[in-house]
Amino acid sequence: MNRKECIESVKNYKPYNAQEEKDKELILDFLEHKENAFYRTCLEAHMTASAWVVNEDMTKALMAYHKIYDSWSWLGGHADGEEDLLEVAIKEVKEESGIEHVYPYDKEIFSLESLTVDGHEKNGEYVSSHLHLNITYLFIADDSEELHIKEDENSGVSWFLLDEALESSNEAWFKERIYSKLNEKVKMIKERKDERNKL
Repeated sequence: MNRKECIESVKNYKPYNAQEEKDKELILDFLEHKENAFYRTCLEAHMTASAWVVNEDMTKALMAYHKIYDSWSWLGGHADGEEDLLEVAIKEVKEESGIEHVYPYDKEIFSLESLTVDGHEKNGEYVSSHLHLNITYLFIADDSEELHIKEDENSGVSWFLLDEALESSNEAWFKERIYSKLNEKVKMIKERKDERNKL
């Protein structure tokens, strides 16, 4: 996926709620007007990719305890020049959790959001407050596979039941606006799958 295809995928995405409607506009405007949108050198905001990783029967979600945010949270990271955000998300899942066998539920955008990042220290340097303009994909992984932390970023990696994943986060806005939304969407997919399996 290149930049043009990324823009098209965002344009074609149907927002789930008001948050996604507004954030879709913001992300599109940014992609269309900021040449360095995929780089951290764009200091006020830059593109990131996140993964909502669930097990095969869609009852659990994979979370990492991120040191910067001091909270259990989803997996993901900066584009750092890579315009294929699906590939960014896959790479981040593998790096942050140690899981090797992970695959996208499909290649479509699962969610999108504008995320505020407070100023913080990273590798001994101060990073100013900024926005992560984020594209999220849904992934499936084997919940019996061995997990490994990424010592410079997280101090724990674990599977949680969907509702427990929501409650594990210390970030109120994420719990209310993001993780609850992702869980709702996963449960809708699971219900449709279960209905099909009954036929």
